[in-house]
Amino acid sequence: MSGSVFELLDLIARWVHVIAGIMWIGNSMLFNWLDRSLVTNPNADRTNAPVGTIWLLHSGGFYYVEKTLLRGQALPHPLHWFKWQAYTTWISGVALLFVVYYASDRAVLADPSVAQLDRPIAVGIGLGSIGLGWALYESMQRFVAPRAPALAATVWIGGLIAIAIGLTQLLSGRASFLHVGAMLGTIMAANVAMTIVPSQRQLVASVGQGRGVDESISARAKRVSIHNNYFTFPVIALMVSSHFPAVYGHRWNWLLLLVIVASGAGVRHVLNVRFTYPRWKTALAATMVASVVALFAILSVSVSDNDATAGANAAAAVANRPVSFDDARRVIDRRCAACHSAHPSDVTFGAAPAGVMFDTPEQIVSRMARIRERAVVTHTMPPANKTRITDEERAILGRWVELGGVVR
Repeated sequence: MSGSVFELLDLIARWVHVIAGIMWIGNSMLFNWLDRSLVTNPNADRTNAPVGTIWLLHSGGFYYVEKTLLRGQALPHPLHWFKWQAYTTWISGVALLFVVYYASDRAVLADPSVAQLDRPIAVGIGLGSIGLGWALYESMQRFVAPRAPALAATVWIGGLIAIAIGLTQLLSGRASFLHVGAMLGTIMAANVAMTIVPSQRQLVASVGQGRGVDESISARAKRVSIHNNYFTFPVIALMVSSHFPAVYGHRWNWLLLLVIVASGAGVRHVLNVRFTYPRWKTALAATMVASVVALFAILSVSVSDNDATAGANAAAAVANRPVSFDDARRVIDRRCAACHSAHPSDVTFGAAPAGVMFDTPEQIVSRMARIRERAVVTHTMPPANKTRITDEERAILGRWVELGGVVR
């Protein structure tokens, strides 16, 4: 299929994915907030009274919500279920992985500068990491957590760290971040499909037969629902990480990835306990500040010693000589315009990825700051150095920008 067809498929899948994800996450956060905000009834265990109630104000009206376990009561009708938002989010996310990484080269999966991998092997690593992460989590939750929750959490978190580090050593930085996010998203969707919804079916059957609610079933579903709640912020951050090459292209991108995941979960935890922790605002501010400081400190670390030495030598070679626009354009025409053109010779990414074109001097000058950032500073363009740009050519672009980026 042509690049334009893959771009259309990318657009459709991404559109569905974002909309379904907003609906799923919105529902999840609302119900978790409700559980922590309900006014509890101390006599609920001895009566058919609601477990908790709450009044809400929204969209010009007052809403009264109650939570009940339907002890000895008939099953209400209609009963609204919340599952298809999760399923649609996961299905569209899988479609995106195939459209962007597995069935096309719209984004680089295997980066030769990271590891020399054939494409089928890289695809297998990507899919395998998602499956391995889910299998580890599910086995811990099913067989270990009921007896030793701390051990289950420790093993799972250790596995997450190992998978994240392993991916950054095998796949491109961008693909690594996206696959860790896809792994967490798969766990979340599997929690809905394999634990939450089956538990709800058991609850419905129990109430329908007049046996009331088995609270152990409710507790099992609630436990993984809370896990999903903690995964939400890290998944969102990882899904948008593709817009930040300084992060995924960094020497220590694995550490940045782990900080992002820990920061998201930490912020989510503070927001979850704010109803019972009086100093939650201070804790939230401290968590956010610590996260930003950690990210900034890591990002301040330079590239690897070998890359730094090669880059410094190349920069020194052109430091004392004038670099004209024609010099810079020759590099751009040879190494960048194959994709970034209204009529690209490489149609893998479609015409002019992100709308960036280098067909005219005006277009090149208008993007010179971005050219420096991606090609000279972070080395994230060309993707996986697909066009084999040299350190000297990067230095030429950097020197041209340093001299003002003028067109002569």
